[in-house]
Amino acid sequence: MNVRARFVAIIVVLAVLLGAAGSYVGIQYFGTTANENSDQTANADQDAENFADLSEDEQKEFIEGLSGGADIEKVEQAFSVIQENSLIEADKNQLIEGAIEGMLDTLDDPYSTYMDKETMEEFDQSIESSFQGIGAEVSMVNEKVTVVAPIKGSPAEEAGLKPNDQILEVDGESVEGLDLYDAVSKIRGEKGSEVVLTIERPGSSDPLTVELVRDDIPLETVYTDTKEIDGKKAGVIEITSFSEKTSTEFEEALTELEGEGIEGLVIDVRGNPGGLFTDVQEILDQFITDDQPYVQVEDSQGEKSEYYSELKESKDYPITVLQDEGSASASEILAAAMNEAGGYDIVGTKSFGKGTVQQTIPMGDGSTIKLTLYKWLTPEGNWIHEKGIEPTVEVEQPEYFYTNPVEIEETLKFDDNKEQVENVQVMLQGLGYQPGRTDGYFSEETEAAVSEFQSDEGLSQTGEVDEETGGKLQELIVEEVRSGENDRQMDKALEVLFN
Repeated sequence: MNVRARFVAIIVVLAVLLGAAGSYVGIQYFGTTANENSDQTANADQDAENFADLSEDEQKEFIEGLSGGADIEKVEQAFSVIQENSLIEADKNQLIEGAIEGMLDTLDDPYSTYMDKETMEEFDQSIESSFQGIGAEVSMVNEKVTVVAPIKGSPAEEAGLKPNDQILEVDGESVEGLDLYDAVSKIRGEKGSEVVLTIERPGSSDPLTVELVRDDIPLETVYTDTKEIDGKKAGVIEITSFSEKTSTEFEEALTELEGEGIEGLVIDVRGNPGGLFTDVQEILDQFITDDQPYVQVEDSQGEKSEYYSELKESKDYPITVLQDEGSASASEILAAAMNEAGGYDIVGTKSFGKGTVQQTIPMGDGSTIKLTLYKWLTPEGNWIHEKGIEPTVEVEQPEYFYTNPVEIEETLKFDDNKEQVENVQVMLQGLGYQPGRTDGYFSEETEAAVSEFQSDEGLSQTGEVDEETGGKLQELIVEEVRSGENDRQMDKALEVLFN
């Protein structure tokens, strides 16, 4: 099995992947790409719908044309009063930027955000081929910077970051009260530089400290593999995000696998935070027939549009979809469509739950607003926002897949009873040792297991877990997880495929 960079997302280009689940580059094509087979076309406001297609001059004219009403005059009056009378020096540009950010803040929507000209320039420079950072998609959830998914092979994954980790501090400085982009600017940085994150993890009583060294993160999105199951060949296509070239890469990969005579297919979108709707649409066009929609879109007025393919016949081989808690947005569109419209099984755990759609709106001066315009619904009309998609076949990974980074402030030893011991015991068990228990009590059996581990790894054989032993445990657990040898979810997806 080839080593792959799962979880890469086009939106992560600001070094930690910005704005969860298929957001920033924007799923801005809803309403303009519905198949002609649909009974409806998009019903969203036509100006907002096509704004991104206007020329820069037309965009400026549109924005300027919005002024003049009584409400806008109130804003202009406040601007003048502040600029002319404030004891605190009021910079014109800062007032304008603050007004825009303030309006978006009142929406209480973590996906509606503003990027100034400088941030947009950094963004544009980042998306060309790779970016530098820690490699983790983040979003604002309940006003906290929250990890959606780490990128496989990235510093974030190697350090043990997991979906739903909440970042509290960056290099000892709190990120409370910062918007997403300000928080991201603290996390991102040049290759080789270090950053220390303090995170809060569901199920962990104390905050964790995670040290990372930033690195290059390539923007690759499609990876293939084949598996032999009871004499049958299964193809595996892993999609790490939905970016501009994903659908083309997917089609090429599928053609190659079909040329090799695969008898079944697993589509793996675990840890995929989403991306462009057009790309997931083009992928679904290859699997979902034209007799039913593969997704519905609802605008702010409650008007719905249905999207259809032109496919007449489905594939002549079975398909399963793999998802987990890091699968979001466009990944959820794919999973829901494959299940409800295609009748294919979803294997894994419940997905992230992002059911809204954003459009990027350039403001004419290099800055951009990303605004939530639509909600997307499954083929059967279900809205999965903040709920996620339940798998048809639920499978969790082995317990050691979910262990925390090993933090050793004081050496762990016999008769200790604490959460860190439980974490170490689960790791030892996952590596094939016998700690005797996994309840957090450092027993004689645990001491013997630690001693055996130290002997096998050439460490000082003390039977106690110091920083060196803890670091080695974590290193080997990461390697074990990445090897895929005990991937229960993949094993089950392949089993379901041919049963």
